[in-house]
Amino acid sequence: MQQIIGIAVVLGCVFGGFLLNGGAMHVIWQPIELLIIVGAALGAIILGNPRHVLNEMLAQLRKALMGKKRDSEFQRQLLLLMYELLMIAGQGLKALDQHVEAPRESKVFQRYPLILKEPKLLAFIVDNFRLMAMGKINAHELEGVLEQELEAIHTEMGQPSKSLHKIAEAMPGFGILAAVLGIVMAMNTVSSGASAAEISEKVAAAMVGTFIGIFFCYGVMDPLSNMMAQQVKDELSTLECVKVVLITHVSGKPALLAIDAGRRLVKLNVKPSFAVLETWIDTLQGEY
Repeated sequence: MQQIIGIAVVLGCVFGGFLLNGGAMHVIWQPIELLIIVGAALGAIILGNPRHVLNEMLAQLRKALMGKKRDSEFQRQLLLLMYELLMIAGQGLKALDQHVEAPRESKVFQRYPLILKEPKLLAFIVDNFRLMAMGKINAHELEGVLEQELEAIHTEMGQPSKSLHKIAEAMPGFGILAAVLGIVMAMNTVSSGASAAEISEKVAAAMVGTFIGIFFCYGVMDPLSNMMAQQVKDELSTLECVKVVLITHVSGKPALLAIDAGRRLVKLNVKPSFAVLETWIDTLQGEY
């Protein structure tokens, strides 16, 4: 809903102001200029990024446009899943094998469908519980391993928004490119005896290219890259939450204290209080 409102405000103010000033929409509808600018931008994105970055960019754009957020229910499922896994680990790390080796077939994981829908988060949880089950590792060693992994994840997940931002900065240049080509074509008509009115019409059409480039830069692509960057921060904060839970557990603290340590890293707008967390855990224990 927020994305729709934002798009409506941008389009309404830009094109509504143009119409109120006496403009006509058919004047700025220049499909050839649009083809040149959008085609150049798309080609530059494909040329400048490997396939896995392009795939991640599409996935992040899809999430950004859908407005998919990790709400309080997502946080509840994450914290309770971690609590259940820690309780199982307390019975012996080998007891985790049946769950971490095939998480989608595990009854524990199946109780938390929102987590199963997040492949990166699921892989992070499973891999690190498997690491703990493979052998003795202290909290300091685990923290070092997880920090390096999170840094690599941050670099990879942040690349799509950086690439899109660079292309956004280039859009005014692509707009000028289209405008110059339009001016060349307009001047070319002078030799064919075109009237001043026809020439001015072609020049005006060419200048629309500059408008399109600037509009796509500041009104479309830059906001999208910013949304993607914020989305990556949200996903990384979730991974940080898992990291803190695991490190606290390995350092010898009780499961509830480890979960509370992770709760403190949840974003403020969806962070549950400690009392709410206790209520969730009491309800979970009552189901057994």
